Amino acid sequence: MDRRKFLKNTSLVSAGSLVLAGLPVKLMEGNPDLEQAAMAASNDNVLVLVQMHGGNDGLNCVVPINQYSTYLSLRPNIAIPNQGARKLISLDTTLILDEQIGIHPDMLPFKQMYEQGLSSVVQNVGFEDMNLSHFRGRDIMFMGGGPTDYFNSGWMGRLMDFQYPGYPDSYPNPQMLDPIALEIGNSTSLAFHRENGIPIGFSIDSPEAFYNLINGVGVAPPILFPDSHAGEELRYLMEFEKKSNQYAQRLKDVYNAGSNTASVNYPQTYPYSAPVTAISNPLSGQLRLIARLLKGGCKTRIFMCRIGGFDTHANQVEKFDTTMGTHAALVFHLFGAMKAFYDDLKGLGFGDKVLSMTFTEFGRRVYSNASYGSDHGTSFPVFLFGKGLKPGIVGNNPDLSDLNGGNLRYKIDYRQVYTTVAQDWFGASDEALTATKFNEWLDKKIGLFGTTGIDDVEDEIKSVLHDCYPNPASEMVNVSFFITPGSDVRLSLHDPNGRKVAEILNEYRFYGETTVTYDISQLPAGFYLYKLETREFNAAKKLVVRSSL
Repeated sequence: MDRRKFLKNTSLVSAGSLVLAGLPVKLMEGNPDLEQAAMAASNDNVLVLVQMHGGNDGLNCVVPINQYSTYLSLRPNIAIPNQGARKLISLDTTLILDEQIGIHPDMLPFKQMYEQGLSSVVQNVGFEDMNLSHFRGRDIMFMGGGPTDYFNSGWMGRLMDFQYPGYPDSYPNPQMLDPIALEIGNSTSLAFHRENGIPIGFSIDSPEAFYNLINGVGVAPPILFPDSHAGEELRYLMEFEKKSNQYAQRLKDVYNAGSNTASVNYPQTYPYSAPVTAISNPLSGQLRLIARLLKGGCKTRIFMCRIGGFDTHANQVEKFDTTMGTHAALVFHLFGAMKAFYDDLKGLGFGDKVLSMTFTEFGRRVYSNASYGSDHGTSFPVFLFGKGLKPGIVGNNPDLSDLNGGNLRYKIDYRQVYTTVAQDWFGASDEALTATKFNEWLDKKIGLFGTTGIDDVEDEIKSVLHDCYPNPASEMVNVSFFITPGSDVRLSLHDPNGRKVAEILNEYRFYGETTVTYDISQLPAGFYLYKLETREFNAAKKLVVRSSL
């Protein structure tokens, strides 16, 4: 293959992507001018970023329960109902009423992860003077700046450039064989640009094809490069081409060595009503690929995925059911895939090493429009996933009575979230965050990490089966229990010989307290046992039944 054909096929000038298992992947490049230095990274934690492309309607994901009537009046044709078979799901009834939120019924996996201490939400995230342009909003979120900043680099690129100095000249090396970051998708973002670096990628169909393409380029690079900007770009292209052989072989090897947890099924399609373009899950394959690469030994620090379609000006919901439609399918895909991803990681032994975080360029307007949609708005919730989190809700519910021109008021700057993740998850130093241009946010971090949830506080919070009442009883009996985490629950009644005489309850129950009332008037008098069974807890207690005659 000649070099011109190679450059054309691999989109070296504009940056393309390599594809693993049918998914395009971009390789973040480093700075060829820095001197060789030891790596500054302090741990091997991994960050997975998920871009909700188009501007997510956070208010239909996270509904302030204490302001439901106001919420309904502001967006009557797209509001999620608080009653019926597909009503809002209360996330955490242990919170005070002013902090309680209801989540979309298709966000059930988020609720399940929350109960396991694996998810949290940051409310009212944004930045000042949002102009609600898709392009400008994405640039700001990628570059890590404010509304008047125009950086040529992205916050992830600056952070990783500090953490891994000397890249690419001294990479790959025995300590870091893999690309520092991988972007899955078919376009190059600003996120991984460094101050003096040009991101370069390759676009092919499979690891084997990528390997064969790279090794098919046999033309020697020029000995001298022009002393100009074009010469520097050409030198950079040739330098990366030389190293790409090593990356191609490495990615091929780790992919082939990797695997996924056989028992985990990533969701593929939306089971309810939605436009045909929204039915297939675009995120499951991306996350499944990341899990396989990690299992194969890949040491990449940042992965970025993308799920699009959130620009829901029209037909955000189905006219006959606001719980279904385009937006519902998207949140089903996102949270279902994320739940499967962490089940997969747990099976592979990587559950405590991976943090995932969503971001979007802006939220949606509080008022719905006449097209069953929502227009560009301001603040939005950020969803985080992982065992290292302190589970909970960060920030207060948005105040629907105090809007800014029909938009929510942001309370937490997105750079507070990024700074917290960079330092408390990646272990970035103050100097690293200064290089990332986040130094002014160091004293404004938020509490995202700490106690990791149910697994680590089981001595403090335990499931319990309470004494039933009344006991003895002759007609109705109340059985209460508290479970943590949420689980499939079976509550049954047995005679003294252990034979089951009645099944009181057999269904999924969320974390927290449940009380069931059961009619025992038809049971013969005598002693019985009521038995509670969950995935992680079993208990039985005595019930005395007296004749109702």
